[in-house]
Amino acid sequence: MPTIAEFAIPAHEFALSKTLEHRPDITINIDRVVAHNTTQVVPFVRVTQGEVDGLTEVLENDPSVEEVELFGETDDERFYRLVWNETAQIIGHMINEHAATIQEATAANGEWQLRVLFPDRDALSATNEFAKENDIAFTLKKIYGPENFETARHNLTEAQYETLAVGVENGYYEVPREITTQGLSDELGISHQALSERHRRAMKSLVVSALATVDEENDEAPKPESAARQSP
Repeated sequence: MPTIAEFAIPAHEFALSKTLEHRPDITINIDRVVAHNTTQVVPFVRVTQGEVDGLTEVLENDPSVEEVELFGETDDERFYRLVWNETAQIIGHMINEHAATIQEATAANGEWQLRVLFPDRDALSATNEFAKENDIAFTLKKIYGPENFETARHNLTEAQYETLAVGVENGYYEVPREITTQGLSDELGISHQALSERHRRAMKSLVVSALATVDEENDEAPKPESAARQSP
């Protein structure tokens, strides 16, 4: 069964460590990545935040980078095609040896955060073993199936997701409500107090997730010229 894993890798054991040292305020996002072989990885990256002037030269002097091509820029963003050498071999290994898909990869503050879709759990285990054999600090944070992606993305437990879903199905969020709090707790087979606590935590996770999304959209929007999993 396909498996999605979220994990972290220190930049000094992966790629662009020197770039992040010289420009600690920038954020690097991989928009697309191609691995021609295990030791040569070609990511297309978007660099945001911080100081981007002169960044091309910084990238050219990064030991993990073999080639740099600037193919787009705005006042506060740069778009690059890079060629990484064997320091990024774990990405080439995942793509070429295990048919993995890099869904998201972001570097900031000296660390890479990745979300990767593996064809099965064995491919993830093999990648973990590869990291150990090559002394790469591969820190797993979350593992889940694609059917649970939305829950994981909003940092909801399965119980919290079920509570919200059952609430929507029964009109709990309609105005006026079509089911009482007691009726919803009976529907879920839990106590009134348990429902209240579960609902409060679920709503907090949704609000935090929504605010983070708004911040990201604001960061990515063109600027005018004048300007851990919880318990149920």
